[in-house]
Amino acid sequence: MDISRRGVLAGTGASMVGLALPRASFALAADGFLEITAEPSEQKLYKDDAPASLLWTYNCTAPGPEIRAKRGERIKVRLINKLEEPTSIHWHGIRIDNTMDGVSGLTQKAVPPGEIFEYDFVAPDAGTYWYHAHNKSWNQVVRGLYGPLIIEEDDPAFDMDHDLTLIMDDWRLDDQGILDLESLGSLMDWSHAGRLGNWLTVNGGSLPEYTLVAGEAHRIRLVNASNARILQLDLASLGAKVLAYDGQAFEVPKEAPSGGFLIGPGQRVDLLLVPEPGARMALREVSGGDPFDFALLKVTAGTNRQAPVPSLPVNALPEPDLDAATTLTLDMTGGAMGQMGALSYKGQPLTREIMRETGQLWGLNGVAGLPETPFFKVRKGETILLQVVNNTAFAHAMHTHGHHFRIVAQTLALVDDTGTWRDTFLIGPGETTTIAFVADNPGKWLLHCHMLEHAAAGMTTWFEVV
Repeated sequence: MDISRRGVLAGTGASMVGLALPRASFALAADGFLEITAEPSEQKLYKDDAPASLLWTYNCTAPGPEIRAKRGERIKVRLINKLEEPTSIHWHGIRIDNTMDGVSGLTQKAVPPGEIFEYDFVAPDAGTYWYHAHNKSWNQVVRGLYGPLIIEEDDPAFDMDHDLTLIMDDWRLDDQGILDLESLGSLMDWSHAGRLGNWLTVNGGSLPEYTLVAGEAHRIRLVNASNARILQLDLASLGAKVLAYDGQAFEVPKEAPSGGFLIGPGQRVDLLLVPEPGARMALREVSGGDPFDFALLKVTAGTNRQAPVPSLPVNALPEPDLDAATTLTLDMTGGAMGQMGALSYKGQPLTREIMRETGQLWGLNGVAGLPETPFFKVRKGETILLQVVNNTAFAHAMHTHGHHFRIVAQTLALVDDTGTWRDTFLIGPGETTTIAFVADNPGKWLLHCHMLEHAAAGMTTWFEVV
């Protein structure tokens, strides 16, 4: 089965109703905690008459419930683990207190089966974020352990009827349409582009349809929850403008790039759509030789007058001081057909035998896996200027925890993001990307590839802010 027009359309039944994500309330428990239970549940991913897949889900839905809070509001989540293995939750893109970041083995111990962990933090920035498992992520996220985290502006620019969250995910299904679990951990995936699926869903459904109102401004929040797939979307044909990347709004909406917009694993983009009367609109994937629609947008009659387009407030991120920056280089090596170099793992040379035994196949600055000592250690408030060099044969989605960064320079750019704020950036083979950020959030922070198989296979490091 391939991701293709034929594949996606074959999965639709007679009903094409948009799947709205359940929204979480912060008053479900008597003590004010939102309770999220990680547990197995059966979900259909393919045709209506196909068997259900046994997924791992939050509150028995995949994606999990949409959590919404106002900027600066306190968020309290009680994770209840009913899985067969330990887990944790990472709040992707939030400049959060380090003890709440959810990285098992670095900021907390993984929550064992049958136990709980309470997350309690304040989200300082408005925008589109998401949460997902961060223990054996390559195994847990692919099974469905993720959901949206929406931080609203003090005065939300769009009301709930004009604010739509769409989480995209590709699943690897077998010939019966069931999630293929036997191929999890495949060294072929780990050493190449990562685990790529053959079936694309939006909010857990195939080719859903959503209703927009002609002449009225809508905010479409797109989240790529795939383990490794870079989605290429035709946004220009929609007349869409870009409101924000990775939760960080632009002062003025940008024109959507022509030729296909790339959104990598972990990345988000907020779109502005003002549909015309009678328009037939669809989100379309165009990376392959057979482009296909994966979500339909039905336009209904409106008031026949152009409503004013809301503007988003820009988050107050600390601007890097490039003249006083500490300059560092991150050299990415390893993987199939790439430059291996002299890699080490846990202080020992990484031989081919150890590669096969451990699955460690990638390295950052010559080290595979999470090292005991940090990549760098700086005092709070220092600016970091980080040059990332991709000496591998594959693209990567590099993610920094606890901080947003500004992209200041790119060569051979897979995506032209120069000047924008991001928390995850795409970098192609042979490319060099330079990012800058103020290390103002104390603690131990992960820096890794968000192709989850690449991270599991060695492409992960950390830094410390003191």
